[in-house]
Amino acid sequence: MSSLDGSGLLEEDFPATGHATPKRAVHPEREELDTQSVDLQKRITDLSRELENVERERTSVEESRRRFAEFETGRDEMLEELTRGLGLLEEAEHDARRDAEQMGRTITDMREALGKVEELEDVDTNQDDWKVRLTRNLTIIENARMEINSAKLRWPLLTENPEDQGTGENPASQTVAEHNFGHYCLMGLAFTWPLVLLGAAIFAYFLFK
Repeated sequence: MSSLDGSGLLEEDFPATGHATPKRAVHPEREELDTQSVDLQKRITDLSRELENVERERTSVEESRRRFAEFETGRDEMLEELTRGLGLLEEAEHDARRDAEQMGRTITDMREALGKVEELEDVDTNQDDWKVRLTRNLTIIENARMEINSAKLRWPLLTENPEDQGTGENPASQTVAEHNFGHYCLMGLAFTWPLVLLGAAIFAYFLFK
């Protein structure tokens, strides 16, 4: 039996016992699923970005809608308020103009009456026509009194107490009874003086007849 030399042994006669791990083949379906997963994740990212854009657009639209509603409401409100306020002011202006015109006429009449009273002269009983002069003077005074009474009825300012004006008291604080009493007294005077004048004229007529 011949001895065996280790150098004469071939490698292929004794294959290595260690084996390399074989590379596993990837299944085609697995690759497809991985691709789908990546695509879906990308779609989710795109949809999230699109959702953010849509949300910003929705917020902008809601803000524009709110401002447009505010515009319509404000316009209607201002149209109503301005129309109402303008109507009230125009009515007040009309009344003020009318009162101013009436007051102007009253001032003119009172100034005329004042001028006539200022021109009155003392009656000299030594004159032959002193009775005529006296009657004329009384007539002028009664006309002036009728004028001031008529003005007092029309303008409550003339019936205010000067002391109340100085202290700043409001005439409206007077009682209703006092106001009505004074008002009716002035009305009575206004209606009575024409009768007094008529009686004076009749008396003068028969006196100098």
